[in-house]
Amino acid sequence: MDSTTVFRIDPATWPAHVHLTVADLHRQLAFYRQVIGLQVHWEAGGTAGLGAGGVDLLRLTEDRAARRYQGVTGLYHFAILLPNRRELARAIARLFSLRYPNSPTDHVMTKTTYLDDPEGNNIELYTESPEDGSMGFVNGQLVIQRVDGQPSTGRDPLDLDALFGHLTADDKADQPMPPETKLGHFHLYVADLEQTRRFYHDQLGFDDMGVAREFRMGMVSAGRYHHHVGYNTWVGEGAPPPPAGALGLRYIAFGLPSAAEVERVAAHAQAQGVTTSAHPLGVAVQDPSHNTVVLLDATQPVARQA
Repeated sequence: MDSTTVFRIDPATWPAHVHLTVADLHRQLAFYRQVIGLQVHWEAGGTAGLGAGGVDLLRLTEDRAARRYQGVTGLYHFAILLPNRRELARAIARLFSLRYPNSPTDHVMTKTTYLDDPEGNNIELYTESPEDGSMGFVNGQLVIQRVDGQPSTGRDPLDLDALFGHLTADDKADQPMPPETKLGHFHLYVADLEQTRRFYHDQLGFDDMGVAREFRMGMVSAGRYHHHVGYNTWVGEGAPPPPAGALGLRYIAFGLPSAAEVERVAAHAQAQGVTTSAHPLGVAVQDPSHNTVVLLDATQPVARQA
């Protein structure tokens, strides 16, 4: 389906924050502050918000009885977008100085590293590098190509010598993430690629950026960004959602540019057969794999405990 001729979510829509259930809030706060470099914005009633000094990028709610389930839908990773290679270099240098396991990877059009928090939530730290090449879908295949025309798997080791060359003698690894830091995308485990594509593209209005069926992955975005939601069936076709009381994803949130746009998207989703519900931050919907998506007005202050 041609994404230019169907209902489209406003191209200014962007990932707002991700909310996770955790077993040990204080241990998690220490990790995200000391290892990732986020700031704790607030903490109350077993919930906390973290970010880079502005809006929350991550929210954590403690449930000491929660447990981790395998083979279920939910969060594959959430991705923190840094403004340039220098800040990514600083973030990776901090991980190395702490000897924290991570996997620096060259996706060609992005430079990245991956790591798990102490409870097994996967995090991507990345910066854009479109000058190095491109990524897209051709005939149902994910195609990644360097600027010189050479193909890439997109999973090559990152050239750390070149990356660390962006640091100066004055740079300190323990500095917090810069205020320009934001969320770049979410990547979800889902039960069915086509149902997921239809939900995010046809029913919510995100641009369909393609599906690689042999690779069992697809992507959607607002404003034709390379992806704001990646989705895959890597835990198995037909994977069930986690039961109540699970660690991990509570919801992903998108900031829309106005309350009117939230209402417009919600009305379209309802007309397409999607059940919507009121949420303290805006409107909540669930994708076919029971991953909750919250649509909020990014121009308004966001309630803390939600």
